[in-house]
Amino acid sequence: MPLVAHTDLPTFRRLQEEGEEILDPERAKNQDIREMHIGLLNMMPDAALEATERQFLRLLGACNQIVQFHVHLFTIDGLTRSPDAQAHINKYYESFEQIKRDGLDALIISGANVVGSKLAEEDFWQPLTEVFCWANQHVTSVLCSCLATHALIQYTYGIQRTPIGKKRWGVYSHKTFNRTHPLVAEINTRFDVPHSRFNEIFQSDMEKHGLKVLVASKESGVHLAVSPDGFRTVYFQGHPEYDDISLLKEYKREVLRFYQGECDEYPPFPENYFNAAVQEVLLAYEQQAKQAKQTGGIIEAFPEYLVLEHIDNTWRDTAKAVFNNWLGKIYQLTNQDRRLPFMEGVDPDDPLGL
Repeated sequence: MPLVAHTDLPTFRRLQEEGEEILDPERAKNQDIREMHIGLLNMMPDAALEATERQFLRLLGACNQIVQFHVHLFTIDGLTRSPDAQAHINKYYESFEQIKRDGLDALIISGANVVGSKLAEEDFWQPLTEVFCWANQHVTSVLCSCLATHALIQYTYGIQRTPIGKKRWGVYSHKTFNRTHPLVAEINTRFDVPHSRFNEIFQSDMEKHGLKVLVASKESGVHLAVSPDGFRTVYFQGHPEYDDISLLKEYKREVLRFYQGECDEYPPFPENYFNAAVQEVLLAYEQQAKQAKQTGGIIEAFPEYLVLEHIDNTWRDTAKAVFNNWLGKIYQLTNQDRRLPFMEGVDPDDPLGL
């Protein structure tokens, strides 16, 4: 689906520089194809705010080129922002009130960083539940990422996420289930997905409440599940939107946190992500970093330039396929009036007729 640069959001220019097809509004007006309007509720912290924009827009823009694709970014109260991040939001994001007035065909809700152990005590909880309630009535399908998955499942079914004792962090092999479901039709039966989290909602708890698990891993648990109706809510516990270097950047941040005294233990490698050549480089760097912390010396620059050529992306093709399936079904089901969730004759409780 061609992305339409209907605002001056810098992410559009960045994606165009990467080779993505971006339509300017005038050119879009001269194409006689349907528009789809997708919301992105971006709750990620400042350091990842624009990267999250790029990651999800890149996935959406890679889908079937039969629709003009308008992305509407917004966020909610209760998330601490720096002056620069708030200025970016004020300039390029829409308000939730505007989103509600204009309507959406679909909604993506990103993850977020939290400090406390109880989601319902977070400052963003009430604003987030207001988005949930509105979307349930007015949006064809909502796709939740990581923490948003945990929050919506807790809000809807009362299932509390469970701390897993350590960070589940790396790239894991997954297997598809219920291969006749439209979201996983015609994709690989086994594929990789990155994960990065300290908490989990288990498959058994999901299935007790009627959720349908479509993709899971013995190592990392459920990646993809859907609401009992099969489509209205899509839950990701993994991060298929991640760039190839997202986990590398996260590892680098954890190393700096160790050096700065924010955590006591040097971070382990993300699982199944660094090959032997990368591990050799980073083990040598670990010794220097530990010595610098111990002696009060200056840490050397992180050796990204030595490892970038060894970092592989083993998940993007399947991520694109799942997003393409998701948007394709929305295209078939949703009303051309984006303020209405379905065309006439679609049963909201069984939109796929499963």
